[in-house]
Amino acid sequence: MNQDTQAPQVVRTANRRYARVLSIAGSDSGGGAGIQADLKTFAALGCYGMTAITAITAQNTRGVRAIHGVPPEMLRAQIDAVVEDIGVDAVKVGMLHSPEVVRVVAEAIARHSLRNVVLDPVMVATSGDRLIAQETVGALVQELFPLAAVVTPNLDEAGWLLSRNIEAEEQLEGAADALLALGARAVLLKGGHLPGERVVDLLALPGGVHERLGSQRIATHNGHGTGCTLSSAIAAHLALGADMPEAVRQARRYILGAIAAGADVRTGAGQGPLNHGYAPVAQRIIEEE
Repeated sequence: MNQDTQAPQVVRTANRRYARVLSIAGSDSGGGAGIQADLKTFAALGCYGMTAITAITAQNTRGVRAIHGVPPEMLRAQIDAVVEDIGVDAVKVGMLHSPEVVRVVAEAIARHSLRNVVLDPVMVATSGDRLIAQETVGALVQELFPLAAVVTPNLDEAGWLLSRNIEAEEQLEGAADALLALGARAVLLKGGHLPGERVVDLLALPGGVHERLGSQRIATHNGHGTGCTLSSAIAAHLALGADMPEAVRQARRYILGAIAAGADVRTGAGQGPLNHGYAPVAQRIIEEE
């Protein structure tokens, strides 16, 4: 081979790497939610994204047409392959459609001692389609709540978890504390389904620490994937070294920008996606000793 055409030498350095985030979630063929939204978010925030797919869905902005679960052994193999080679700094857990899948994920988190686990208990799509079997709810609480650094339900999901309706801002603290009592280490209760011009989320930490995070509601029909995006943004900031309160604050800033940037963009005939790539940053390099 001519010297001028030889491939450049790759210098491998053990002390430089990307912030690595693994999404364990379902695939959204429409690209607005699930692992597709997660990967876009990780990239926009400068992280290296990886996936372990729990289910394949046939869906678009109008709704979910079909769901096909990935066999538990294949899900286990995906997680093991990623962790054993690349490594993981944070994990986002999304759609888990059966108790068997919940157990596979919980066992993998414990077996690999995975940290910075953000659990988004996805139960219903933005379109209103049910995405989870009823018997899976109990498995989520028992198996995954104790392993998660934070759980991020919306009000409908929190209501199912607690078997009661949450219909007013004054109920957020009590509901979040009840979720902590189920075994969660931290709870971000998302108040976007409450009426009003302001959206208030509540971050509840152990010891009775509550932080209200409010923002002006953005008028848009493009809300598909907001929950997936917020939880994956929290995981990305945890992977980059932020503590929990700061990771939540930064994630909310990102999602508000993504909603605003995509508010008047037409994608499909139903609930469109956010603009995940509105303000990407360069992929960040972590220097290790």
